Amino acid sequence: MTRFLVTGGAGFVGSHLCEKLLEEGHTVYSIDNLSTGSMKNIVNLVEKYPQTFKHFTKDIEENEELLSELIDLSDVVFHLAAAVGVKIVVEEPTRTLITNSLCTELVLKHAAKKNKRVIITSTSEVYGKEGINSVLKEDGDLLVGSSDKSRWSYAISKLFDEHLALAYHKEKGLPVTIVRLFNTVGPKQTGEYGMVVPRFIKAALNNEQIQVYGDGKQSRCFCYVKDVIDALINLVKEEKSIGGIYNIGSSHEISINDLAQKIKEQLKSGSEVVLVPYEKAYKPGFEDMKKRVPDTSKIKDLIGWQATTDLSEIIKKTAEYLNSSKD
Repeated sequence: MTRFLVTGGAGFVGSHLCEKLLEEGHTVYSIDNLSTGSMKNIVNLVEKYPQTFKHFTKDIEENEELLSELIDLSDVVFHLAAAVGVKIVVEEPTRTLITNSLCTELVLKHAAKKNKRVIITSTSEVYGKEGINSVLKEDGDLLVGSSDKSRWSYAISKLFDEHLALAYHKEKGLPVTIVRLFNTVGPKQTGEYGMVVPRFIKAALNNEQIQVYGDGKQSRCFCYVKDVIDALINLVKEEKSIGGIYNIGSSHEISINDLAQKIKEQLKSGSEVVLVPYEKAYKPGFEDMKKRVPDTSKIKDLIGWQATTDLSEIIKKTAEYLNSSKD
């Protein structure tokens, strides 16, 4: 058995990670301030694993001593805690920048004291405007938008996290691995903060308008959360991943228009699909990426991982979860 700390453990990805680690017989500590996470995501774990799962509803920034103690108790740290979601990024750039950078700094500082293994979750957002004509590779250039567009605050904060993590690795020998997640989706994800798949599915289930922001021609690749968890756990087992950056995502590209139609048809919904200008959905001047497709050959070559769950199955499982969780 190994002892793990999962920051953001009550969040969408974090709760799935905690569950998988506990199923494998490990001890798991979780810390989450529930700003975007929820106790309902982990209440079953609290009840099922009273001896091996300990959750702390705390802010990392305001509880540095607790964070230090939890890192000391753990063999591996999965750092997932962050301010996430397009809505938060656009409306609260200060929170996005400070929360993401400060939390990561504290995790790395205390992990370095005992040379703990750390996995830093970054994002495809760091690629910015790159990738219009090609897939995105980990060693490619990064091109974010103007600093007067708050939309880029998340990308900048996560890019800072990456540089800081690699600096700790190079200067202090900290065993760090960075992963860039591409549109992870599945049960427990909420559309409250702008996540498109649960938002579309919820609308379709209720026969409400499915609102596509922009012209709907922008494309994405959606990866099932349990595929992502398998990648995270197998990467941490592979020492050759230390000091590296790895894309984790699906290579199946679909436009947001086609996604809306697919969800409507698969769920046999009577919803109308409508286009909503970005300036109405968000603030004026919002910028979006036309295409975001990951090159995942690096992680496949290292640990043999690739996404295996197709989009139809993802929609099915997410719809079942949303139906079962209705009040």
